Amino acid sequence: MGVSLPLREAILQVLREAGRPLHVREIIEALLTNGLWRTSGKTPEATVGAQIYRDLKYRGASSPFVKVGPGTFGLRDPVPDAPSENTAGEESPLTFLEAAERVLKEIGGGRPMHYRDITAEALRRGWITTQGRTPEATMYAQILTDIRRRQARGLKPRFVKAGKGLVALAKEEVPGVEGLIQDHNRKVEKALKKALHAMGWADFEQLIAQLFGEMGFEEIEMTPKQGDGGIDVRGTLVVAGAIRVRIAAQVKRWQRNIQAPVVQQVRGSLGAHEQGLIITTSGFSKGAREEARRPDAAPVALMDGEQLVDLLIEHEVGVRRTPFDLLQLEGFPA
Repeated sequence: MGVSLPLREAILQVLREAGRPLHVREIIEALLTNGLWRTSGKTPEATVGAQIYRDLKYRGASSPFVKVGPGTFGLRDPVPDAPSENTAGEESPLTFLEAAERVLKEIGGGRPMHYRDITAEALRRGWITTQGRTPEATMYAQILTDIRRRQARGLKPRFVKAGKGLVALAKEEVPGVEGLIQDHNRKVEKALKKALHAMGWADFEQLIAQLFGEMGFEEIEMTPKQGDGGIDVRGTLVVAGAIRVRIAAQVKRWQRNIQAPVVQQVRGSLGAHEQGLIITTSGFSKGAREEARRPDAAPVALMDGEQLVDLLIEHEVGVRRTPFDLLQLEGFPA
C-alpha cells in the first residue's frame, strides 16, 4: 500500500511513472490502485481535472503539466528561459515552437507534417534538447496552445492544423479585410501594453481586481498599502461552483524583470490555505522562475506581461471586441 500524497504531487508521480500522457480516468485509477490518494467524493474526475487545470492556469509555462487532448494530460519538458551560450561553435537549442517553425520551413518545404515527425527531426538535428520521455506530446501541446492564444488575441497564428496530428505553417500574408483586421489588432495590443505602463499604481491594481472579477473570482479585495506584506489583491477563484481556491496576488508595473527575492517575499506573505500569484507588465528572471517552481515550498504562480495582455483581451478588460459581418460568395465563380 502506498502513502497518500498531496494530490498535485500524486498526479505528478503517476505521470512520471507512466512515461506517457494519460486520461484523467487513467490517472485516478493509478492514484487509487497505488494508494497515492484517497477520496470519498462522488466526482473524483472533476477534482483531479480541476487540480491540473488550476495548475496550468496559474503556473502557465512553469506548470509541469500539458494538455494533449480532451481530458488527457502529460508532463511538460523543460524549456530554457533563453538560448544558452555555446562556446564550441555549435547552435544553441531552440524552444519547441522555434524548432517546429524551422522544421516546417527547412524540411517540410511548405507541406504539412505530423507533429511526431516534426519532433523527431528537431531532436535528430539537435535543435531541441530534452530529458522528458514524451517530447512529441509536449511539441503538439505547445503548438495547439500557440494557435489558440494567437486566435484569442485576434492575431495571425504561426501554425495551422492541417488534419489529424498534421501541422503546417500559416500563410505569411492574410489578404483583404482579414489582414487589415489583424494589423489593427496588433496596433491595439501594442497600445494596450503602452497604456499599462503609463497607468498609476492604484489604477493598475484596480484593473487587476476587475480582471479577477471577469475571470470568475469572488471575495475580491484590495489590500491596504501598510502592512500588506507585499500582497496587493486577494480573491477566491471559484471553479464549477464547487472548488474554491484562495489567491493572494502582488502586481508589479515594472519595466525590468522580477527577481527571486520578490517570489520569496510573496511566499512569506501568504496566509493559511492561500496560493501566491505575481503579475507583472515585464517578465521573470531564470532565478525567479526556479524559485517559484521550488517543490518544497508554497506554490507561487507567475504571470508576465504577455500573459497579462492575453487575459485582458480574452476577458475584454481595457479593450472591446467589435463584431463585423463579412460577406463572401459561395457557390458562384469569383
